[in-house]
Amino acid sequence: MSERESDFEFDFFDEPETQEAQSRDRSLRRPLGGRNGGPRRPIRPPMRPAAGFTPLLRLVGLIAFAILIVVLLVLWVQSCQEDKRQDAYRDYVTSAGAVGEESQRIGRRLSDVLTTPEITPADLQTQLNGLANQQRLATNRARALDPPGPLRREHESMVEALDFRVNGLAGLAAAFRRTAGTQDATAAATLLSVQAQRLVASDVIWDDLFKEPAIAKLRQQDVTGVEVPDSNFVQTPDLASQRSMTPIWQRINNVGGTGGSTGGLHGTGIEGVRVRPGGQQLAASPAENTVVASTDLAFEVAVKNTGDNQEVKIEVTLTIQQTPNPVTKKQTIDLIDPGETKTVTFRDFPSIDFGEPRTLRVDVKPVPQESNTANNSAEYRVTFSVE
Repeated sequence: MSERESDFEFDFFDEPETQEAQSRDRSLRRPLGGRNGGPRRPIRPPMRPAAGFTPLLRLVGLIAFAILIVVLLVLWVQSCQEDKRQDAYRDYVTSAGAVGEESQRIGRRLSDVLTTPEITPADLQTQLNGLANQQRLATNRARALDPPGPLRREHESMVEALDFRVNGLAGLAAAFRRTAGTQDATAAATLLSVQAQRLVASDVIWDDLFKEPAIAKLRQQDVTGVEVPDSNFVQTPDLASQRSMTPIWQRINNVGGTGGSTGGLHGTGIEGVRVRPGGQQLAASPAENTVVASTDLAFEVAVKNTGDNQEVKIEVTLTIQQTPNPVTKKQTIDLIDPGETKTVTFRDFPSIDFGEPRTLRVDVKPVPQESNTANNSAEYRVTFSVE
């Protein structure tokens, strides 16, 4: 068989198969007839959601829920961090306040030591050294505090103020020791005043470089519910002056002269009693005084040092004599120089009898070696009324 004949046979058998396929394809394309042989509308299956739509919704919901959890977690962490930050500020300020309060008590103790009647120079030096050691311990506690970052500079200023107090106390003890055998009161007082100026400076540093800036920083940091502490070491405003230190040194060292304790007169006297808030000056008995009583009622008693020496711890008593319960109040003048007049104020009189005249009596306790006590007591006839 030739090659051409083979090709012919292949074409012959393939042709009917191709025609049958074409015929079957045409029959599939022919439209179906209706009930009466007319065109028939194809029936469409009901629409369904895409196969991947429902899982997508579930995924979106899970993602949204996860985002919500993350947001809540972040807010919770931020809240915890904010609470921790606020607590750090409060803890620091509270600790600083404890140190400041202790230092202020040491300052009051210094005032008591300097105004102790008949204290010896040796006892004074011992007590001053003890106060310096107490202040040094308090300063070390302050230095060990860990302030929040924004308050580090203010913290350094607080420690600096406390260091000034340590140096001032130690300096006073050393100055009293160095001047114990001299008779030059002016030179001794000058040396003492230089040391006392450190104590005055400590109060300025505490207020201007610690307290006020710390208040501003807390306001900037939005920290509430905490109060920056105050600490006033110097109880006598003019302690650092030579004028104030001269009679103190003379009294303690038993050196005569103006303000000395060995020569001249000793004594105090009542200068007068004034009513506040009106300013009425009471007239002594037997004169009658009408006093308007109010919630702000107060009596100012002026006491003068009538002697030649500095006096300390002068006790002043005011008594309203009424039945059955007299009203008695006491105040103490820590220190008063020769010729100086100081005022003590008595307040808070909740139970006063009205209508009938009462006797208001003032007594100033005599100081040691005081010979004339005639002006240490005074009585005033008063009638209390209501506006």
